[in-house]
Amino acid sequence: MQLRIFVEPQQGTTYQRLADLAAEAERLGFDAFFSSDHYMRMGDGDPLPGPTDAWTTLAGLARDTSSIRLGTLLTPVTFRRPGPLAIVVAQVDSMSEGRVELGLGAGWFDSEHTAHGIPFHTMGERFDMLEEQLAVITGLWATPPGEIFEFAGDHYTLTDSPALPKPVQDPYPPIVMGGFGPKRTPRLAATYAQEFNAPFVDPESFADARSRVATACEAIDRDPATMTFSAAQVLCCGSDEGEITRRAAAIGRDVDELRVNGVAGTPPECAAKILSFADKGAGRVYLQVLDDTDIDHIRLVAAEVMALL
Repeated sequence: MQLRIFVEPQQGTTYQRLADLAAEAERLGFDAFFSSDHYMRMGDGDPLPGPTDAWTTLAGLARDTSSIRLGTLLTPVTFRRPGPLAIVVAQVDSMSEGRVELGLGAGWFDSEHTAHGIPFHTMGERFDMLEEQLAVITGLWATPPGEIFEFAGDHYTLTDSPALPKPVQDPYPPIVMGGFGPKRTPRLAATYAQEFNAPFVDPESFADARSRVATACEAIDRDPATMTFSAAQVLCCGSDEGEITRRAAAIGRDVDELRVNGVAGTPPECAAKILSFADKGAGRVYLQVLDDTDIDHIRLVAAEVMALL
């Protein structure tokens, strides 16, 4: 079971705080450090110092870390056009010497779009954009050097593209997708993704989503074993009830609720919850760290939860 750290910088943080957490996650042996890709705080609370930009942050971390993998959960198709996004991800992949993964999704947070002047389309249009972006980005990366890539879709048209630069990873950085749509999401994941993530659900719901994607893989003659399945859960681990309560209060959550809806409690409780996802076919769990100033939190997980896995 691989454990990955997942942060939410839109809640208010700085690059240095994220860099300090990522460096410690790397030292402790976590598999990856992933960031959400949002531009505005969700819920109540102090938004200062404000959000960071996910791909700017990952570019910095590409140079400030050396071994931990880096990526997004998930970059919305509404934020960036596919040609420039393919260039950004390929460049960060080069900067990290091949450690980047691209999480790509349809987007959902309408308020951050209106707050920053970003057009927010209907759900159907966003899924159409997602399908085209997946085809464009993978097509650009897969085009052999010296050849031209072209694409004509309803949302994006590329003409005489040199399809450069190329990523370091061969054939290209892994694509991560997620969600719970019954048909289109599994089909797109089976067609384009190397990993499917089911966020913030119980193990049974995770198993249902996994089954839909596995069935979609089989429908296109893809072996479901070639897909990595992962879960994402909020983290609230403590060595005793006092520490658990303190960490829950710091992120504005109730301890009992977190024990149901997250990886929460003492190290044995947290390990048991992670293993419940492993029993349903998860190969990775993303631990959502909502207080990025509490580095001791991930130290406790590394010291006492990892050993139980």
